[in-house]
Amino acid sequence: MSQNLMVIVASTRPGRLGPAITSWFVDATHNQARDLGVTIDVADLAEINLPLLDEPEHPASGNYVHQHTRDWSRRVAAADAFLVVTPEYNFGMPATLKNALDYLHAEWAWKPVGFISYGNTSAGTRAVQMAKQVVTTLRMVPIGATVALRLSEHLDGGAVRPDPSLATGAQAVLTELARVAVALRPLRFPGDVEVPVAGGSVAPVRADDLAELLVLQRASWVQEAIANNTLAVPPLHETFEDVASWASTWQVWVVRQYGRLIGAVRARAEGAVWDIGRLMVAPDHAGRGLGRWLLAYAEQQAPPEITTFSLSTGHHSVRNIAIYQHAGYDLVERDDEAGVVHLTKFLVTV
Repeated sequence: MSQNLMVIVASTRPGRLGPAITSWFVDATHNQARDLGVTIDVADLAEINLPLLDEPEHPASGNYVHQHTRDWSRRVAAADAFLVVTPEYNFGMPATLKNALDYLHAEWAWKPVGFISYGNTSAGTRAVQMAKQVVTTLRMVPIGATVALRLSEHLDGGAVRPDPSLATGAQAVLTELARVAVALRPLRFPGDVEVPVAGGSVAPVRADDLAELLVLQRASWVQEAIANNTLAVPPLHETFEDVASWASTWQVWVVRQYGRLIGAVRARAEGAVWDIGRLMVAPDHAGRGLGRWLLAYAEQQAPPEITTFSLSTGHHSVRNIAIYQHAGYDLVERDDEAGVVHLTKFLVTV
């Protein structure tokens, strides 16, 4: 299984050692990363240059107003695991690292994180202990393997001294990150596990589901109509024949709880684009994560040739837009005449 490892260079100060240590790690684990199917994305906080947290809403809302936040969100969401390369400043981690962590919320969750620290007396380990308090709150999972570099022993002229034992340590970190990322995957991709409602099941739509599907669709789109201040919402006006017609040309999956139909989603391929739509959840189940689960499930059904996910929602559907952006989608087009916005998400090539 291919994976994406983000290596975060935490220090931004002039003369920092973080980039050199990161380069050493990448070189020391190059062959192993290839064998494990791991792609390394180096995220240098000095280059990313996030301002001190400036989002007006709580990160847990996923409602980001700044492009720099959306870019950071998309990049972090694409990662399966993290390695933080950090110095120790005054017995703690750099403020830049804390700031980068604080920007986001759900994007970090259920992913492993490892550390390479560096410093003098403690080799940066006190910075790691401080960082662990923060990452565990974000539901990240710190691994046991680590590398701690004491400047006087392990670095020379701004570079890591050749040392087979250090290289072995770096490889152990990569191996453990890859293994734990696989173990945590069911928590990050609900489609790998059972439907997250008691007595729930998911299955392709059948002909005898269509009447209930029509009722669910109308109930689900009432809030959409209210949010957009219009009754000109096509799903509210479709007939049984309309639903039967599109159900015959899309792949459709329905969720039932103890026999009752409570959720559905449809998708189909348009070239290399996997178009997802009609994501609906019964009003009494809204806000409990079933919609996010259905979105992830629909994504996982995409054929191998798909490179892009696409979906649309009402241009005033703030909650829907936040959910989709949380899942890694970007707004790409606003159609004021139709009253909708279009969002896309590119698959990470590994």
